[in-house]
Amino acid sequence: MRSAMKWLVQDCQPGDSLFFHYSGHGLRQKDYNLDEIDGFDEAICPIDFETEGPIIDDEINATIVRTLPRGVKLHAVIDTCFSGTVLDLLFMYRIISREGHYQREYQRSPAAVRKKGTSGGIAISFSACDDHQTSASASAFTGKVTGVMTSSFIQAVQNEPGSTYGRCLMPCTILFHL
Repeated sequence: MRSAMKWLVQDCQPGDSLFFHYSGHGLRQKDYNLDEIDGFDEAICPIDFETEGPIIDDEINATIVRTLPRGVKLHAVIDTCFSGTVLDLLFMYRIISREGHYQREYQRSPAAVRKKGTSGGIAISFSACDDHQTSASASAFTGKVTGVMTSSFIQAVQNEPGSTYGRCLMPCTILFHL
């Protein structure tokens, strides 16, 4: 997975639009470099995490966010427990109503601001839940056990091809980071 994340951003050029999706296990662990407001790093747990370790938010940010050059957009869908700030983006837009009203929240300590931005690009992440919450899985949508947010996202895109972010957000209660 680490190699795939590096491949995703390798040689990207202005005008490129990148897509990163993860649906699986997630965890949170003590923040040792003190860049998290809540004192915890969030992480994804790929299939080999028991031997290779989880991929924490600091590493995800360094690999696929910080390297984004001007003119490149990264779109991420993260369907895992504790996924709220797993890309370590500086701002979060929390959807607070079905009408699309939102609230902007600053997500980083002042020391992290210098280290967490892009190199001019834009990173947007849709997360299944907040950093302190667990996400859900179900088989009702597809017949296979999958993340509910992933199923909802796929269903929204299939039902309305060409949908905007705002329209996709309406049927789902998810977080939007910029």
